[in-house]
Amino acid sequence: MHLHIIGIGGTFMGGIAALAQASGHRVTGCDKALYPPMSTQLEALGIEVIEGHDPAQLDLRPDVVVVGNVMSRGNPLIEALLDSGLQYTSGPEWLARHVLQGRWTLAVAGTHGKTTTTSMLAWILDDAGLDPGFLIGGVAGNFEVSARLGSGRHFVVEADEYDTAFFDKRAKFVHYRPRTAVLNNLEYDHADIYPDVAAIQYQFHLLMRCMPGNGRVLVHHGEQRLNEMLERGCWTPREEFGQELPGKGWSARLIKPDGSRFSVLHDGRVLGEVNWDLIGLHNVDNALGAIGAAQHAGVDAATACGALSRFRGVKRRLELRGKVAGVSVYDDFAHHPTAVRITIDGLRRRVGAARIVAVLEPRSATMRRGVHKQELADSLAAADRVWLHQPADLGWDLASVAEAVGPRASVCGDVGELVVKLAAESREGDQVLVMSNGGFGDLHGRLLAALAERQART
Repeated sequence: MHLHIIGIGGTFMGGIAALAQASGHRVTGCDKALYPPMSTQLEALGIEVIEGHDPAQLDLRPDVVVVGNVMSRGNPLIEALLDSGLQYTSGPEWLARHVLQGRWTLAVAGTHGKTTTTSMLAWILDDAGLDPGFLIGGVAGNFEVSARLGSGRHFVVEADEYDTAFFDKRAKFVHYRPRTAVLNNLEYDHADIYPDVAAIQYQFHLLMRCMPGNGRVLVHHGEQRLNEMLERGCWTPREEFGQELPGKGWSARLIKPDGSRFSVLHDGRVLGEVNWDLIGLHNVDNALGAIGAAQHAGVDAATACGALSRFRGVKRRLELRGKVAGVSVYDDFAHHPTAVRITIDGLRRRVGAARIVAVLEPRSATMRRGVHKQELADSLAAADRVWLHQPADLGWDLASVAEAVGPRASVCGDVGELVVKLAAESREGDQVLVMSNGGFGDLHGRLLAALAERQART
């Protein structure tokens, strides 16, 4: 079968491409812009990618066109596809029918932490010898790819609540029908799709309606909006997880305050210890959800803890891109005030009093609408210096956020100028935390190069 994937550069659709090729299908695709890590992954797979959305690419006459959710009516390629009569489907539907059917699906859902928790869970099962398949919205360090077919019974999938396609406005995860689900949290996001948080809760409710009675739902303790959603109906046994969980379920006892070492408890009994390179209390919670899900799939907690002690993290999740002239430059995918806050908190717990320079590009659809602009200043409060990138087409002025942060915040509209200013003011010991869910004009690489050039001159 020949699949042509529209929007192949996204982590999800790029993962679909990898799975389809591994299944023996011919795969081509298109996108208007690609950047690492997906561009390099597709290149390594040898998948032909056409730049842009020229309708002429339909002359390839694929057996099925898989349409990414970034595509909408009015796009010339989509209009030509509908006129052509070619068979088309969505990525989630293709995945459910051709990969997940007959397998034990473990899904990780929530506003934050999906990619990291999914990566942890896939690694635990892999380290236990189960050879799971997986589809992750990022690249886990233990695998160096975002997707793998696997030969085992289990398949781990990052369960995104974003809509499926222009012709299917249900959340992606409704298609997956998991046996095991991890629910990390639930906040308002995707303002381009959902009018309010209640609309997102409804999609999570639909996910619960698809789960079997012999499954397991792992729920993050203390998440009010998840609990409200579950009150509408849940027909699957539940367990809670969370480092501050007082009763039954999965909890943690910190050994190091930055979260790099902790004991894991189930119903109050210590079952193992995790000692890893990751930091942040949010990652402790992510680990607990992954350990609980793995236990349901047959991997005991002690084995899971051992695996996580060898977990190498996920690209673009507080990833150290380099250190030059004593200045450390990190890349992080944070694009929601909560994610920004917990990322800075995690770094602070590791570096102590060192100066943290937070650099934020408000690129997500929700950020671009200014939905969270009142919360943004508070989320940046723990940083010592703040730079906000103002894209020309943002639609609202970041000056109000900078004013709320105070004199330690600045706004810059040009990435090149931002690189120059960051390099000029950076000093030894600085921790530069760059946050964006896009490529940010390769700010990280350009800053490291500028720092190296400055060092060579001195």
